[in-house]
Amino acid sequence: MLDKIGQFIIDAADVLGGYPLFFLLIGGGLYLFITSGFVSVRRLPAALAELRRKPDKGKQDGQISSVQALASVVAATIGLGNIAGVAIALVLGGPGAIFWMWVSALVGMATKYHEGVLAIMYRGKDDTGASQGGPMHIIEQGLGMKWKPLARFFAIAGLFGTMCIMNSNQLTEAFMATFTTPQGLEGSDFLSAAGSVIGLDNVHTFRLLFGCAVATIVAIVILGGIRRIASVATVMVPFMVGLYFVMVLYIIITNIHGVPGVFRSIFTEAFNLRAGFGALVGIAIIGARRAALVNDAGIGTASIMHGASKNDNPVREGLVAMLGPSIDSGLVCTLTAIAILLCGDINVEGVQGLAVAMQAFSKGIPAGDILLMCIVICFAMSSMFSYSFYGTTCASYLFGTRRAKYYSWFFLASLVVFAVVPLEAAVGACDLFYALMAIPTMIAVLALSPKVRKITSEHFKKDKTQQTK
Repeated sequence: MLDKIGQFIIDAADVLGGYPLFFLLIGGGLYLFITSGFVSVRRLPAALAELRRKPDKGKQDGQISSVQALASVVAATIGLGNIAGVAIALVLGGPGAIFWMWVSALVGMATKYHEGVLAIMYRGKDDTGASQGGPMHIIEQGLGMKWKPLARFFAIAGLFGTMCIMNSNQLTEAFMATFTTPQGLEGSDFLSAAGSVIGLDNVHTFRLLFGCAVATIVAIVILGGIRRIASVATVMVPFMVGLYFVMVLYIIITNIHGVPGVFRSIFTEAFNLRAGFGALVGIAIIGARRAALVNDAGIGTASIMHGASKNDNPVREGLVAMLGPSIDSGLVCTLTAIAILLCGDINVEGVQGLAVAMQAFSKGIPAGDILLMCIVICFAMSSMFSYSFYGTTCASYLFGTRRAKYYSWFFLASLVVFAVVPLEAAVGACDLFYALMAIPTMIAVLALSPKVRKITSEHFKKDKTQQTK
């Protein structure tokens, strides 16, 4: 029965996460990129300047600063998708899939700009009067109450799509691959005794106990609310990105002769027609699909976090928001791809993610698998912190803040469950719920994009006038 359910999820994800998701996210993002006047390129200096801007004084709606919102979003998006997701894309689509991840990042920046602007323009409030963002409020206030069923559709999909399905699964896989052996697990008297009680073999018992340990650590942070999540994220994000950059830089320097070949393979394989046009489209879809799980552009989660920002200027928040994909899909995913293509083996059977990356880093750096494990823990934990807030906000919208508190416990329980399930089912569930979240989000963003263009034009005209005075 469980096998049939798992196969149904995988099949449904293949349908929705294929051409529909590709045209919705990449096609829709390309439309937003062009109609916004190439905002992710033209306004990049202004976006970087926003990071240095001091917060406005006075009482404002929201709970965290714009920079904290960006750090929290990046903490969510820089997760195992940047390592395991890139490895999966390389295994399934070859080096050319990375090019399409870059394309997705560029158009994703335009999409996230629109999400950030709309998050402030149509910010809602929960039943306690606290500010809330997200596609459900954007749909209600921007499109009107007759669209409320679509808002509820997003919130329901968000309850499941933000459960860190792949993070929990791959973190457990990485820990087992690094610190355990099959012989050690099978010979453990403790695991045998515990397994006999719950009816599981030693391997699944270990995965279950490890999931419980992860859930306990995550609980310490997420039960403290959005402010604690944001404060932890602003410390973790610079540390983990900096350490990861140093690790990949070491691999590049020690394998410098292979770097030109890596980038050549990315570009040539991205447009390789030897296997036919269908294969080319397939590679593009794989890259876009994995990128959707990495940068979340068009999925709607970013607008939930940016809606909690104290910034009252929609355009400024949009500029900060659009930096997210450039960091996760642009920088971190590229670092992962270079490391794997230089030192790893992507010609493996089946769907493999983190195991491929671990093997590459182990080969490229002394004790590289141990160092990568430390990064994996940081990446996975940071994602879990922010995603819990996304799910809680969806629950608050559906059930009220009082009942939404129970979602946190549901979220923690899911970390334990998905530590045990097979990778294929976890990846399929992730893709399915992300596709379901993307549908209402992109409908709202595309429908309201003229209003974003109008407020953007007014903002920069006013800004230019003030500079000439």
